[in-house]
Amino acid sequence: MTSHPLLEKTELSALEPYLDRVGKVFTAFREQDSGCVSYGVRLEDGERWFVKAAVTETGRRSLDRGWAFHRAVRHPAIVPQLHRITVGDRCAVVMPWHEGEVLYARRNRSSPDRAIARFRALPVTRVLHAFEQVLSAHLAVEDAGQVAVDFYDGALLYDFARDTVRLIDLDEYRPGPFVLADDRLPGSRRFMAPEESVRGALIDTRTTVFTLGRAARLLLDSGDDERAWRGSPAQLAVLARATRRDPAERFATVHRFAAEWRTAPHPVS
Repeated sequence: MTSHPLLEKTELSALEPYLDRVGKVFTAFREQDSGCVSYGVRLEDGERWFVKAAVTETGRRSLDRGWAFHRAVRHPAIVPQLHRITVGDRCAVVMPWHEGEVLYARRNRSSPDRAIARFRALPVTRVLHAFEQVLSAHLAVEDAGQVAVDFYDGALLYDFARDTVRLIDLDEYRPGPFVLADDRLPGSRRFMAPEESVRGALIDTRTTVFTLGRAARLLLDSGDDERAWRGSPAQLAVLARATRRDPAERFATVHRFAAEWRTAPHPVS
């Protein structure tokens, strides 16, 4: 029986030449801040896979952290890391390929051709359904004793045809609570809790609550200026509590936030 060229390979001296031998790299993401390079690979049998490789020491640490996270957390909306390959003194991870568009855009976010603008223009019921998948995934994150770090719209892969959202690039998620030993955690300021920029601050599930509150606020608005809320007043009140500056004033857990969010009246259209 022929072995799988990605899921059963354990060690390589060089990654790209091997990928070219066993299939075709149909896309590559090289300009990443993470210290990693990623590839979409189509194997000879037609299967498509996503391979992410560390090219710097920072990338290696990130992939190590991500590998540990994916061993602890499983959820249908979270794209799993299925296998790891040693490549020299670093590694690469193999994940299933999923169709969709990343919602993040660095510039011209309101342009109608941008995925985030098209997502925000969807019927509210579809946006709420997508956020429910994000929320459900983070209940599994909390149950596994993990906290969200560096979550933003770049971690959301949305399939407009199938109305599904997948969570990707969760490599900075880690066990919590923990005390911040640096001046700042990685992440987008639009989504980050205040304590994520304070050395010595406690990072825990209330921090995840803040991030999820910000995600809902931004996804259910027509733009980044947050002047066109599309949800209900009751939902907005839930988010106001979730995103208070003082962690003690937020919901104590993601489960409690989810319960309040789910029982708040939804908009009628």
